[in-house]
Amino acid sequence: MTFEINLPAGIRSRFLPEINGLNMHVLESGFETPGRRLILLLHGFPELAYSWRKAMLPLAQAGYHVVAPDQRGYGRTAGRNAGWDNRYDGDLASFRLLNLVRDALGLVAALGYRSVAMLAGHDFGSPVAAWSALVRPDIFKSVALMSAPFAGPPPLPTPQSPRKGVDRIHEELAALARPRKHYQWYYSTREAEANMHRCPQGVHAFLRAYYHHKSADWKQNKPFVLASWSAAEIAKLPDYYVMDLDKGMAETVAPEMPSAAEIAACQWLPEDELRVYSAEYERTGFQGGLQWYRCGTSGAFNAELEMFHGRTIDVPSCFISGRSDWGPYQRSGDPEQILRGACTQFRGFHLVEGAGHWVQQEQPGETSRLLLDFLRQERIEKIS
Repeated sequence: MTFEINLPAGIRSRFLPEINGLNMHVLESGFETPGRRLILLLHGFPELAYSWRKAMLPLAQAGYHVVAPDQRGYGRTAGRNAGWDNRYDGDLASFRLLNLVRDALGLVAALGYRSVAMLAGHDFGSPVAAWSALVRPDIFKSVALMSAPFAGPPPLPTPQSPRKGVDRIHEELAALARPRKHYQWYYSTREAEANMHRCPQGVHAFLRAYYHHKSADWKQNKPFVLASWSAAEIAKLPDYYVMDLDKGMAETVAPEMPSAAEIAACQWLPEDELRVYSAEYERTGFQGGLQWYRCGTSGAFNAELEMFHGRTIDVPSCFISGRSDWGPYQRSGDPEQILRGACTQFRGFHLVEGAGHWVQQEQPGETSRLLLDFLRQERIEKIS
């Protein structure tokens, strides 16, 4: 049974078949007027195309054709012709980053375009957007990265600097006085999907607590730059990033479940909108999105990314995140300087007040304004 999405007027839902093995579900706005430039919006985990619903209309009203897909493994997008393997013991290859770039390229072609005015990616959509712009700057003319900075391609191994082996950080985290584990490696375990999908509180309550915990509504979200990639330092992250060793994510976020009064006061994610997410994840489970994490933590596909070592993002770029978002600070180092090293035409580092991790949902007006200012700046520079 498919839950019907109550979309704002001016946004439609449809399917595009045969895109890199997918029957792709998209939301779009600004489709009524032909000849508009295309904006493509990529969501993260655990989200959907629906995450962009509040930003799409302002972008369309500014004269763009705006499209947000349910990405591979998510929502109503489904694999066709062996387009993916959602089993834990299945083939991960279709979820590797360069194939996610191929999904974006296929969507652009299916929409009848030869280029994209702006590609924006949030959370795990950010590395997909970054790699898309790095690999195909002829197609993706500008890129907005959100919540997750991009440090550039991994280095090629050499005799002097061989490929790193197992990161000992996990042993060090487990050996702390309060034993811990990193959420990305937890998300890569066999147990993670059932822990969230079959949790005692139910998917709807799980997602409510998870979204609340990573938002500006959780007042303890006060990010800062970590001194190093060490167990002692990264253990300073909130426990939704560095978890207690003996807990799953469902148990981690459960104590942060907001009260009935807080839920009623949450204007950025009221219950009827949260129900869109919970209905979809109850139907599909979480494994499709978790496959993305497994591709990264396994290291199985690093070699093809190493081929691009030394390459930078050379189209105009910017970064947007919530002021209360720990996403930019998961690794050590100043995220703005990291981005400036990877992006040769970096235009701005923006932290939005009153937003945590879900910046385009928590503060859609300011997020849309920043994206449009970025686009206007690029058009003015091209004309001058």
